[in-house]
Amino acid sequence: MTSTPHYRELRAELESLTTEAFRPELAEIDRLPTLELARLMNAEDTTVPAAVAERLPQIAAAIDAVARRMARGGRLLYAGAGTAGRLGVLDASECPPTFNTEPSRVVGLIAGGPEAMVTPVEGAEDSRELAVEALDALGLTPDDTVVGVSASGRTPYAVGAVEHARALGALTVGLACNADSALAAAAEHGIEIVVGPELITGSTRLKAGTAQKLVLNMISTITMVRLGKTYGNLMVDVRASNDKLRARSRRIVALATGAPDDEVERALAATDGEVKNAILTLLADVDGSTAARLLERSDGHLRAALEEAGR
Repeated sequence: MTSTPHYRELRAELESLTTEAFRPELAEIDRLPTLELARLMNAEDTTVPAAVAERLPQIAAAIDAVARRMARGGRLLYAGAGTAGRLGVLDASECPPTFNTEPSRVVGLIAGGPEAMVTPVEGAEDSRELAVEALDALGLTPDDTVVGVSASGRTPYAVGAVEHARALGALTVGLACNADSALAAAAEHGIEIVVGPELITGSTRLKAGTAQKLVLNMISTITMVRLGKTYGNLMVDVRASNDKLRARSRRIVALATGAPDDEVERALAATDGEVKNAILTLLADVDGSTAARLLERSDGHLRAALEEAGR
């Protein structure tokens, strides 16, 4: 069967991408002993942090822009297909328990909807219209940020999401793993982490996926640091929703204040289990209601609340 002009064009496009490149030196890796293959794969993975490091200035600039909008009440929205979409959903889903954010503040959109998290939805990644519909359903505003994520940098769903968001005045970030990508070009902040050809040709769940995970970790984590969700390196906005997190809450209060266990328990009881408030009562010697007022006036920044209490 002969290929149509459309597929010949798409094949040529894919062959031009670094992430799709074939490596002849790896053509017989299926013959290697398992330990040697594991060492080879591990060595490939060690190159990813260096590729991310080359783009730290662009990543930092994007994070500062995201944080400014989120401080005004905006949301952080990830949009991608396949592995890229799943990584966005994963990063978003971890923000509520880690930083006590409302689930609506950081959202992951994946082409094909929730079903696509576990089962590929045919053709979804090729639809710009699906991305537009998903963003319109959320009522996008200029205070929001849309991060399009695509290893190839050409996925229509991700590119369409960024183009639509930018047209509506939202902040846009394009995260890709190929140079000169359409996604980065469409976004206000383009971030291209070029990790090179994969161990398995075209399997961008490998190095490209690792690079995307590292950058998404930076975007969400450092944004939350800028929003006052941490005190030093302590998760003072942690949501204690299970026994492990309740134990962690007590440990965080103890580490931040140096208080003995009985004082930690009293502080948490006086603040309905709010870690940040409990720390403030101990360090500033104020009651729970005063701590709540100080934190409200400081937009939740514990250091600022402590400074005001000191004054």
